[in-house]
Amino acid sequence: MSVPVVLRTRAELSQHIASVRAASVGFVPTMGALHAGHLSLVQRSVSEHSSTLVSVFVNPTQFGPNDDFHKYPRALERDLETLRDSGVAAVFAPAVSEVYPEGSATSVHVAGVSESLCGPWRPGHFDGVATVVAKLFSAVGPCSAYFGRKDFQQLAVILRMVQDLFLPVRVVGVPTLREPDGLAMSSRNVYLSQEERHRAAAIACGLRAAHAAFASGERSSAKILACASSHILPVATSVECLSLVDPSSLQPSPEQLGASALLAVAIRVGTTRLIDNVELGVDVSP
Repeated sequence: MSVPVVLRTRAELSQHIASVRAASVGFVPTMGALHAGHLSLVQRSVSEHSSTLVSVFVNPTQFGPNDDFHKYPRALERDLETLRDSGVAAVFAPAVSEVYPEGSATSVHVAGVSESLCGPWRPGHFDGVATVVAKLFSAVGPCSAYFGRKDFQQLAVILRMVQDLFLPVRVVGVPTLREPDGLAMSSRNVYLSQEERHRAAAIACGLRAAHAAFASGERSSAKILACASSHILPVATSVECLSLVDPSSLQPSPEQLGASALLAVAIRVGTTRLIDNVELGVDVSP
């Protein structure tokens, strides 16, 4: 095996897909700055398909005016080296103009699941996600697409969009990969100072505490949230989301939880935005 071929245009992508269409196609959309979490998606795809495609594209439409679009890490050559011998056949790395040609006027809005949790804090973000993923799915065609469960709301938006638009894509959610101290792997972790990185481990501590309480029989939403908050709030510079919601609708959970619930976290440690979650009653402890 070797470094995958790089495709720069939709025409090159179409030609590549046509050449492997008889094979089953796995697709891993990314914004680059690849880490072991991304590779877990790649490995899952390679194990299930005869041809795997990875996209590397920092999508401008999902960044707000105060987000980190211009400083988001971009290192395509390093990403290609990371994918060496991974079994990936090709990497689609288009320019912005290739994805959003001049005059583009269409966007995708997924109501409901995009409007809770992080939605109010990131206006337009999930429209940008849905739009670029719809474009990528259209370009790739029938495939299985792999996404990390760390961004559970993004996964919910994409699942809803695929279902509503009858897209010929099987969406696969892959468990979050973590550092030894439990911190969810993320391309943004490189922004953390040493002291902030130490503080950020409290996110996983909070999720573990909530998971343990639920596993022991606690069903009070307030008490479960208190378990998580006691670890997470002291280290947060600001809090966007620390919520218990229904895993399907992402609407607030009742005061007494049922068989499962999603505990979702989005905070800033310093200036770095970090997200994580655990599906109580389903996931193993973080």
